[in-house]
Amino acid sequence: MDIETYRNYCLSKKGVSESFPFDQEVLVFKVMNKIFALGNINSRPLKINLKCNPEKAIEYREQYPEIMPGYHMNKKHWNTVDFEGNLPDKKLFHLINHSYELVVSKLSKKEKEQLKAL
Repeated sequence: MDIETYRNYCLSKKGVSESFPFDQEVLVFKVMNKIFALGNINSRPLKINLKCNPEKAIEYREQYPEIMPGYHMNKKHWNTVDFEGNLPDKKLFHLINHSYELVVSKLSKKEKEQLKAL
């Protein structure tokens, strides 16, 4: 998956914003001000950090060489995913969705209501 497809898909999700809060290379996607995806847009291959259920994170790492413990993140809850490896786009979309949904599930009741109203 290329950077533009990744970016457009993340931005298509409800309540998502993008920013460069750390520097001019690390693109961060947030839902209701909570990070669900980030990665260096200049790195090759393109690698993105995505939140993941801890049990699934281990399973995915064992099953796919393109999925590794989260680089510079809590390795229990984050995976680094090689977006230019052999994972099909369908799987990459699934991983993005999973990350987004995990973050949304942890939002406060008020934040969930605000998101629903968007």
